[in-house]
Amino acid sequence: MTLVDDASSYRNPIIDADVPDPDAIRVGDRFYLVASSFHRAPGLPIFVSDDLITWERIGYALEGSTPTAWFAQPRHGGGVWAPSIRHHDGLFHVVYPDPDQGVFVVTAADPAGPWSEPHLLLPGLGIIDPCPLWDEDGRTYLVHGWARSRAGRKNLVTVIPVDAGLRHPLGPAVDVIDGDRIEGCTTLEGPKFYKRDGEYWIFAPAGGVATGWQSVFRAPTPFGPYEHRITLAQGETEVNGPHQGAWVDDGRGGDWFLHFQDRGVYGRVLHLQPMAWAADGWPVMGAAVGGGDAQPVLRHPSPFGTTQGSRTLARPDDFAGGRPGGHWQWEANADPHAVVGTGPGMGLRASLDGGNVRTLARVLSQNLPGQPCSAQIEVALESSSPGDRAGIAVLGRDYAWAGVRRTDAGMEAVVAMRFRDDQSERVVATIPLTEPRIRVGVRLDADARVRFTLGTTSVDPQFTAVEGHWVGAALSLFSASPYGAPDAIGRFADFTIDVRER
Repeated sequence: MTLVDDASSYRNPIIDADVPDPDAIRVGDRFYLVASSFHRAPGLPIFVSDDLITWERIGYALEGSTPTAWFAQPRHGGGVWAPSIRHHDGLFHVVYPDPDQGVFVVTAADPAGPWSEPHLLLPGLGIIDPCPLWDEDGRTYLVHGWARSRAGRKNLVTVIPVDAGLRHPLGPAVDVIDGDRIEGCTTLEGPKFYKRDGEYWIFAPAGGVATGWQSVFRAPTPFGPYEHRITLAQGETEVNGPHQGAWVDDGRGGDWFLHFQDRGVYGRVLHLQPMAWAADGWPVMGAAVGGGDAQPVLRHPSPFGTTQGSRTLARPDDFAGGRPGGHWQWEANADPHAVVGTGPGMGLRASLDGGNVRTLARVLSQNLPGQPCSAQIEVALESSSPGDRAGIAVLGRDYAWAGVRRTDAGMEAVVAMRFRDDQSERVVATIPLTEPRIRVGVRLDADARVRFTLGTTSVDPQFTAVEGHWVGAALSLFSASPYGAPDAIGRFADFTIDVRER
């Protein structure tokens, strides 16, 4: 992997992969970040960094979404929306919304875990993007937005008093910012709550996921009245929708703003902007720190002078002990019986197959890198029933896959794809096999066009990867049987991936 060539600077995005709705804090001399996980499990990925530019995933704050039975199947677009992370009274708190249930809280003494079971702090439909603030006077507040799809209201920011343990509300909710009263303001959401120099600050994006901007609001009390400014927008750059994230001080007198950019099939990638406080008390971000426009920078001196490492989250896996590594997530709550814990490689029991990989529960995914990449994996199938199959998919709202399946005539390697309006999969290529295993390769170019290899045979399915529901596309492993055959097991070994970072 090629790294940044200038050791004194970093390049955006700092994580060129799906890190949706990031929030971050500094505790001591380390930085911690959390992101949305939507339908995938484990949820709420936790990252750590020593320098704000190179991040390592150290675990997850949520084993799986509740209720468990409901999330036993993929719930695309549901589950965990934009969370916040804070440290108070010796505990890390992650506060996250499920738009169909309300606001939950999990806590841990160590961000690597273990984390508590989720507690429902604020029940209700469409309550999203929560963030707590502990005030110096002992009072605690929660700010949140609204999803019209569930609540029938949006473009509003609401503050409600809660207890310091984040167990229950203590008073009525107050709408403190109405985006409809601000000229040009649409889809105001994702608020983060801060206090600085006696003033209350709400950092909130507006304008939509792919096209929005970052607004900042300040007031003398938690309930307003708030005035506002736009502090970051696309401007003349190619960074669309630079917004929704976290203000972090670096502990050495510097300030920074972490935010996402929606790159479609690659998801919401993570950027880092310089930030400073102007003489009038308002923050400035990006190029504005150096006197330019309030737009993103693509390269900037590193916060601590460190060298930037790899900007991808993609990881190989040898499936040690017959288990997947921590960089994989399930497309639904994990089934304890899904993984067969004996080798060779990892065995994955088949899901009941309705002919659509997007509906399968026993699917393991990792985020598609934001740059051209190639991956290889050995796929094998233990099967006695025609129709059983196993493979690797490029999975979004549309998908393509390559692997092994059993037919009435025996085993074959196959490439197939399915578009969202298709009634069934389209088979692109088949190759008879004398044994039920094959080395499968997948390659994506700079335009996310997909090619497969079945052994030494190259197959071009004429397929371009697309995003999922609120998430980027993924590289996914699956095993499926139309009969739910208990003896159908897909086996996967020696997963390698190479990313051409630029």
